[in-house]
Amino acid sequence: MMEKKKIFTQEDVMALLEKLYEKSINGIPTVSKPIEQLAAEYLEKADSVQKAAKSFNKYQIAKCTTSGFINSFGGILTLPVTIPANIGSVLYIQMRMIVCLAHMGGYDVNSDQVQTLVYACLAGISLDQILKRVGIELGEKFGMALVKKIPGKSLQAINKKVGFRLFTKLGKTGVINIGKMLPVVGGVIGGGFDFVETKVIAKRAYLMFIEGDFTAAGREEAEPEMIDAEFDEVNT
Repeated sequence: MMEKKKIFTQEDVMALLEKLYEKSINGIPTVSKPIEQLAAEYLEKADSVQKAAKSFNKYQIAKCTTSGFINSFGGILTLPVTIPANIGSVLYIQMRMIVCLAHMGGYDVNSDQVQTLVYACLAGISLDQILKRVGIELGEKFGMALVKKIPGKSLQAINKKVGFRLFTKLGKTGVINIGKMLPVVGGVIGGGFDFVETKVIAKRAYLMFIEGDFTAAGREEAEPEMIDAEFDEVNT
C-alpha cells in the first residue's frame, strides 16, 4: 500500500517560522553568531546605524548568492517540518537579515510584536488596514514605542495572513510548488540563491526597521536599486 503523503498545513508554516526566528536570534553553533554579536560588528565599523545597516545588507546579499554558502547550513539546520535543506537555509538567511536590521534599529527582537513584524517583512504582508483598525497609522514614524502598542489581536491577524501567504505558495500537498514561492524564495531549487528577491527583502527590512517606514511591508514595486555602501568583511 502506498504511504499517504503528509499534508502541509498553515500550522506547519508557523512552526517553521518560529524555529527559524529562534535560530535567527541565537545563531547556530559553529555556523552563525548570536544576532547581538553580528550586529555589533557592523555597528562598531560605521559612524551611523544607517551606514552599518547598508553595509550589512550589501555584504550579506553578495555572500548569499553563492550556493556553497547556502549549502553550508543544509546538514545543521534542523526544522520542525520536512522541506529541502537549501530551502530552509534560504529562509533562515533571509529572516536573519531582517532580525539583524531590527536589532540595529533598536527594536526588541524578543518581543512578540517585533517577531510578527519580521514575519510580515519576510512574507511581504501589508500592515496598513490591520493596524489602522486599532488606531495606528503607518504614516507615522515608527519606533519601538509604537510597536509596543500593537495589541495581541492585531498580531494574530498579521500572523494569520503570513501563514496563509506562505502556505498557499508552498502548496497544500507539501513543498511541491516551493520553487514558485515569492517573495521569500523565488526560484531556489538545487542550491541556488534568488538574488533579486533577497535584494527586495533586504530593502524592505531596511525601510521598516531602520527608516521606520512600515508601509514597505506589502509594497510590491519594481526592484529597488542595490544598496550602495562600502563594507568590511565580517563573519556571519
